[in-house]
Amino acid sequence: MSGGQNVAVSNITESADSARGEDSPDEGPQQVPVWAGAVTGAVALACGLAFAELVTSVFEWESPLVQVGNRVVDLVPKPMRDWAIATFGTSDKVVLLGGVSIALMLVAVLAGIWMVRGKRVAASVLIGVVLLVGSLAPLGRGGSGPSSMVATILGGAVAIGVMWILADKAAPLAPQQPPSQQVASAPERGGPEPMTGASRRRFLVYSGIGAGAAAVSAGLSGWIRSQAAVASERLGVNLPRALRPRGDVSGSVSVGVDGVSPFVTPNEDFFRIDTALVSPRVSIEDWSMRVHGLVDNEIVLNYEELLDRPMVEADITIACVSNEVGGDLIGTARWLGTRLDDLLDEAGIAPSADQIIGRSVDGFTAGFPTDVLDGRDALVAVGMNGVPLPLDHGYPARLIVPGVYGYVSATKWLSDIEVSTFADFEGYWIPRGWDAEAPVVTMSRIDVPKSRDTVAAGETLSVGGVAWAMNRGIDKVQVSIDGGPWEDADLGEHHENTTWRQWGYRFVPEAGRHEIKARATDTGGYTQTDDQVRPGPNAATGHHTVRITAG
Repeated sequence: MSGGQNVAVSNITESADSARGEDSPDEGPQQVPVWAGAVTGAVALACGLAFAELVTSVFEWESPLVQVGNRVVDLVPKPMRDWAIATFGTSDKVVLLGGVSIALMLVAVLAGIWMVRGKRVAASVLIGVVLLVGSLAPLGRGGSGPSSMVATILGGAVAIGVMWILADKAAPLAPQQPPSQQVASAPERGGPEPMTGASRRRFLVYSGIGAGAAAVSAGLSGWIRSQAAVASERLGVNLPRALRPRGDVSGSVSVGVDGVSPFVTPNEDFFRIDTALVSPRVSIEDWSMRVHGLVDNEIVLNYEELLDRPMVEADITIACVSNEVGGDLIGTARWLGTRLDDLLDEAGIAPSADQIIGRSVDGFTAGFPTDVLDGRDALVAVGMNGVPLPLDHGYPARLIVPGVYGYVSATKWLSDIEVSTFADFEGYWIPRGWDAEAPVVTMSRIDVPKSRDTVAAGETLSVGGVAWAMNRGIDKVQVSIDGGPWEDADLGEHHENTTWRQWGYRFVPEAGRHEIKARATDTGGYTQTDDQVRPGPNAATGHHTVRITAG
């Protein structure tokens, strides 16, 4: 009986093995289902193309897919090209790139099936041939050189690597059932042995990781290209002249002390504080600005219409409320733009309105009182120090409102101006505990010497810095050495009430440690307080103090 059972089991096993095509151990990989091969090829292609696109976006090369498409256009017979144009019109290029993509996908799926079925050399050769054709496509066209091949080759290497990894993960795991259960179920299964549940989950997890990596790479490359495109677009913008162009800033605004901040802050040194994790890149092709809310007439302007408006130049110092005493979150620039009060007069502000709200393309909001528009040069700015707004400083347009801190006024990447009330709306920072009204406080800063500097004893030491009181102007700056009496510093020439003012002071330090303090008095008679207050809910206050050693 036992012998009969063994023969029966043997016959069943042989029948099951024959049905599953397991005549040879080498046939094992062929048991992976076709769908797994198709997924392997598709994910590998996505990873390869996305990586290649990322490389080309970083180095500003042409996309490999576009390169192949261009070569196809070159090789297609003229009658076929004419037919495509007649049939698809302006969409012919989209159709062409779609066709190239479909062809690549079919090749990738075939290679993926071969790969999971154990024909890895054949799959790699197939991909290699496609890579060779793709890398040679740009050569001799438009001055392309060997560098054009790099991204295609790297992308192909990534695709092959991903295929090999997924093929390994697609291989069925060793069965966990007792042999008797396997034998008993074999005749019922028949056909190719499917992936086990564990191997299927493992394969799908790795496929998902690959697809996710491809999506991230594609998104990143698209973002990089958009950055480059907007940067290039900005360089081509020609700003209009102001109605009354301002002359150069007089050299007499300088107090003549080395190390004092330049009167006009270079764009590359201008502070940047905003809520954007990454600066938005806004193309003027898509940009517009709307003025609405409690107005009689809603206004919508595109970039060209904005530039066509009367332009004014204004030298304005702006500051961040987060600036610590002695901090550098402040700068002066010559701004070019259209006056905000003129724009709002055209719109017609309702008597009930008491707040002007600026909105950025990224959703940031800032609101300031309507009474700030008291004739001061508040601007919808398009230029900064003679050039279009830098990308990180609000291109294509931003608000500049002298006399109030940026968190309630200096909306970058401006898209919307709403006339409203404080009762109806609070800007981004107000619910977070900051004051709704944010006048810039009278303040001074010591630029030289720096704290912990060592200077020469017995020799004249030049102390200098800047002071500001927006819309009031600086009347005097005083310096105190080691707690002694306040003595007047020299002042650079007054330029505008909307700009800071340089100051300088000289004394001869004796050997030892010294403490230097500075304070400013504005034209309204207010003297900077010594009360030490950190930023929030409004600006920091106190006398800037530096401590040095003379030796």
